Amino acid sequence: MSLPAIGPHETVDLSAFGRDPLWLILLKAVAVFAFLVLTVLSAILIERKVMARMQHRYGPNRLGPFGILQSLADGIKLALKEGITPNGVDKPVYLLAPIIATIPAFLAFAVIPFGPEVSILGTRTPLQLTDLPVAVLYILAVTSIGVYGIVLAGWSSGSTYPLLGGLRSTAQVISYEVAMGLSFAAVFLYAGTMATSGIVAAQDGTWYIFLLLPSFAVYVISMVGETNRAPFDLPEAEGELVGGFHTEYSSLKFAMFMLAEYVNMTTVSALATTLFLGGWHAPWPLNLWDGANSGWWPVVWFVAKVWVFLFGFIWLRTTLPRLRYDQFMRFGWQLLIPSALVWVLVAGGVQAWALEGNDVTVLAPVVSVVFTLGVIGVLALRHRRQQEPPGPPDPQTYSLPFDPMAGGFPVPPLPGQYLPESAHPAPKSQEVSHG
Repeated sequence: MSLPAIGPHETVDLSAFGRDPLWLILLKAVAVFAFLVLTVLSAILIERKVMARMQHRYGPNRLGPFGILQSLADGIKLALKEGITPNGVDKPVYLLAPIIATIPAFLAFAVIPFGPEVSILGTRTPLQLTDLPVAVLYILAVTSIGVYGIVLAGWSSGSTYPLLGGLRSTAQVISYEVAMGLSFAAVFLYAGTMATSGIVAAQDGTWYIFLLLPSFAVYVISMVGETNRAPFDLPEAEGELVGGFHTEYSSLKFAMFMLAEYVNMTTVSALATTLFLGGWHAPWPLNLWDGANSGWWPVVWFVAKVWVFLFGFIWLRTTLPRLRYDQFMRFGWQLLIPSALVWVLVAGGVQAWALEGNDVTVLAPVVSVVFTLGVIGVLALRHRRQQEPPGPPDPQTYSLPFDPMAGGFPVPPLPGQYLPESAHPAPKSQEVSHG
């Protein structure tokens, strides 16, 4: 028996799914595939255009009117490049890795609702390929499989830098999927279901971005880390890893990794829309119009919300520098995961209060905002302390032996370690020339 949500809604009915004729299922599958491919082509062009404008330049403007054929030209260029397979690779795994990274990116979109029930050639059907009682967990599982493609690509390349990129991706997924899963827990508590269509129906009145603002913030940060996008693109950091996990890939195999990245961006954006922005429901004040949430109009609202998140990806890549790896891992384990854990307890307490018959219409958003501001305050205080100049070193710590050349090459001291006086070269005396 599912828990009732704060807002009144009926029990989720999944009987409308699984009854479509074969031709309609194929039509929906082709439509989802076409939507993702067109979104990727558009996102690549728009990203280059928006980044160029943010950096005070023009961007692509040669191929086609206003450069709109640039994405197509890039695809043709990659297809015509020579496909090189280096010596020493594990060839079966090396060739399979791009496929493993790409296919799950498309499969995750099978349970994303685009709109309500409509009529297609006389057949009533929901604008969704299918739905499951555990649809959100299905998305989490499928996207996790896609990361194996990145890990296997780095391992099978037989090269140092791709291997380091694959290892980084492994730690990154473990760290940020924990926080992402915890952000889902509060949504399940409030909606009373894990089905995506039921979560959208539960937001008919109030979107969960207002009731579950901390969950939304944790999810948005985690989804950037999950998709390996700047400033969290450490598995492919060209500054220290050349190209990371795809250094040894070229031609269409490299293009498949790029396709998987942009499809994953679209998938996590669509999931954020579904869980926190009301899905295909029209935003205010458009929802005051009676026909805003019926027919094919909801598809427009859904796509517009997805593009808001895609623009956020572009904005972040243009404005923020890449984090150091230790900063990235510390941020996930010391801030995101503890904050998400505490917030699940708080959200559960508010839901328990609501189950006792109390009205929490005002309490829920107030608690959400106060908790978010509290986390931001703690983060700001911590950053301020880190900026303070360090005091004199502890003599006991200072006397600990630290040899920077112990491993055969110079390494910097770890936090709390200090170089002995003998390791600091004495300053050369300045000679005064007379002449």
